[in-house]
Amino acid sequence: MLRDDINTAVKEAMKAKDERKLSTLRMVNSTLKNADIDARGQGKPPLSDDDILGVLQKMIKQRQESVELYEKGGRAELAAQEREEIAVISAYLPKQMAEDEVKTAIAAVIAETGAAGMKDMGKVIAALKAKYAGQMDFGKASGLVKAALTG
Repeated sequence: MLRDDINTAVKEAMKAKDERKLSTLRMVNSTLKNADIDARGQGKPPLSDDDILGVLQKMIKQRQESVELYEKGGRAELAAQEREEIAVISAYLPKQMAEDEVKTAIAAVIAETGAAGMKDMGKVIAALKAKYAGQMDFGKASGLVKAALTG
């Protein structure tokens, strides 16, 4: 379904002659096709919507890192281009949870799993990924989980 939304947006961008959006969506499609090929090589089915969300989050993270590097290097025009790509890709992710919502979700998952210490961190992160894929930054969430399990 998400893949169909992206393909429809490609057609709309072509009609609207929106070059930035068109090139970004084509890049997204290319990345998804490569991920499908990798999955097929490993004997897995094509990407599900949850898998696609993971790929999109990875693409956004790569662009955020590029923005930082471009700004350090004094390349404002390239940083702006990356930000535009982030905006296009972000439109296909579910609404991100606020930090207090993330903390509440972490507390609930810790209670559900009965996590008692750092040895249970993987179990908590896996449960969070299963429930909240695409809705939170798991890099930040892992720090919050660590703090909750040690504190």
